Amino acid sequence: MPIQYALTYPTGNEAPVPKIDWMAARQWEFFPPDMERFPLLKLAYDCQEAGGSATCTLNAADEIAVEEFLQGRIGFLGIHEVVQETLSRMPVTTPRTIGDILEIDRVSRALAGIWRKHVLSVL
Repeated sequence: MPIQYALTYPTGNEAPVPKIDWMAARQWEFFPPDMERFPLLKLAYDCQEAGGSATCTLNAADEIAVEEFLQGRIGFLGIHEVVQETLSRMPVTTPRTIGDILEIDRVSRALAGIWRKHVLSVL
């Protein structure tokens, strides 16, 4: 509905769904995520726990892998493979400066790019 509202502003269109009654009682159930179905989520939790540069490497590798997927150069499951292999090959360090973070990002992206080429060679 918010997207429809934004696209049809200022006139608006009738929404094909009922309006939400925020005053009505609702029951929300939350379940732990299935880490086997969502292995990248598990990697994210692992990186958060590891600390240091791990999340920077995760982000850099993910951006490279997702871009390759969007360009049709690797399959969807290749995203996880590129990120996982980049994380396994990039040592976790403790960045002290912005320069350290930028260097970790640069090296992680380069490593992800190299591993992406390996994923392509096995497809």
